[in-house]
Amino acid sequence: RGKLVPGNSAGTVTTFYLSSQGPNHDEIDFEFLGNTSGQPYTIHTNVFAQGKGNREQQFHLWFDPTKDFHTYTILWNPQHIIFSIDGIPIRDFKNSEKIGVAFPKNQPMRLYASLWNADDWATQGGRVKTDWSQAPFVASYKAFKADACIANSRQCPTGASWFSQQLDAISYRRMKSVQSKFMIYDYCADANRFPQGPPPECKA
Repeated sequence: RGKLVPGNSAGTVTTFYLSSQGPNHDEIDFEFLGNTSGQPYTIHTNVFAQGKGNREQQFHLWFDPTKDFHTYTILWNPQHIIFSIDGIPIRDFKNSEKIGVAFPKNQPMRLYASLWNADDWATQGGRVKTDWSQAPFVASYKAFKADACIANSRQCPTGASWFSQQLDAISYRRMKSVQSKFMIYDYCADANRFPQGPPPECKA
């Protein structure tokens, strides 16, 4: 559960993410891009597999994330990476290895949470810089909970519900509703970035 930097948070990035070690790393990102007072936070999600990312989707929120704690969840299993907020799924990145798309499932990852300055890109593409007179910038975390396989051991709860979990019809409709109302960027729809057509997983 997290509560984000209040007031003028432009230039700051509050993060909650998973990452493996090494150059060909895997990573699953929940990043919260601050903004000037009164403007909405941007939720930035990304997935890296074997060192390759560029799979961003961004959203605005339907609530003020600075006023109270909200629950941000990453469900990661061999077939899906599902990002959820307060139990509502906002993104489902599916395993598309069968069409040649790498998927993070062979390297253990650690959880990280951080708050850092990224005013070269975070707020309106870097046009709005951090106002250091607003410091200190404070984000809060609590009630962390993990249910996971233990790296380098045989302790992996393959019988756990999350290990084979996917979106049911109701959850899928809720996700699509959120995306239609609050998604502000989808790499799959970025024709300027991919003039030859979107990456193969976008069509799967």
